[in-house]
Amino acid sequence: MALEVARAVHAAASERGLRYVFKSSYLKDNRTSARSFTGLGLEEGLRILARVRETVGVPVLTDVHELEEIEPVAAVVDALQIPAFLCRQGRLIERCAATGRTLNVKKGQFLAPADMVEAVAKIRAVRPEAEILLTERGSAFGYRDLVVDMRSIALMRGLGCRVVFDATHSLQRPGRGGDRRWARPLARAALAAGAEGIFAEIHPRPERARCDASTQLPMGAVGALIDEWAAVGELIERLEKEGPQFEGPNWPGLETPSGGPGS
Repeated sequence: MALEVARAVHAAASERGLRYVFKSSYLKDNRTSARSFTGLGLEEGLRILARVRETVGVPVLTDVHELEEIEPVAAVVDALQIPAFLCRQGRLIERCAATGRTLNVKKGQFLAPADMVEAVAKIRAVRPEAEILLTERGSAFGYRDLVVDMRSIALMRGLGCRVVFDATHSLQRPGRGGDRRWARPLARAALAAGAEGIFAEIHPRPERARCDASTQLPMGAVGALIDEWAAVGELIERLEKEGPQFEGPNWPGLETPSGGPGS
């Protein structure tokens, strides 16, 4: 299934001149229920990721949870992901930075976007030239709900990092599933706010997915979705260059985004 998804999405992205990175988890360590499927484990998961990378010819990304996982994972993948719940774990971030791999740090649901300055600082202290992605995946909105503050995308761009929008995890009702109907409008809004990439869970048969079935997007819709994202992205890129610029007070610790929305 990993090869099926990687081939289909890579083909759709390549046809439109867009870069695709395949992401999957060998271990889902933050399941709500002890009965939930947690993955195939480190050895088998890395074997599949390596096969996707070699067979399909795309970069691969996966998340790490423990210090001892970092070295074997970094030997296989192109990018390491710091999970949202671990985005303040100093040793984990620093050890990942030392591998030389690209890092994708997902903003915790509990964290203000301005506070991501500290995660970036931990990486830069180890490797100043590191390529860093910051991913917005919604903020806790009371119990069992998330809300996306689109200002966070423009604010995090001020840290000199590429900002990605997680169009499917942002739809979750933590502990109670989620609602994929909001994927399209939220992805469009995020791109309009300055997101430079979309993170999305894709499945050939979402109703049969063993993780996050209610928010997975159907693989049959990938071409249309990428067309939509590319069209919005191209429009916003042009508008950012042509539109008026506004000055305003900065959030503590953040520079005003250069040339981005809200600047």
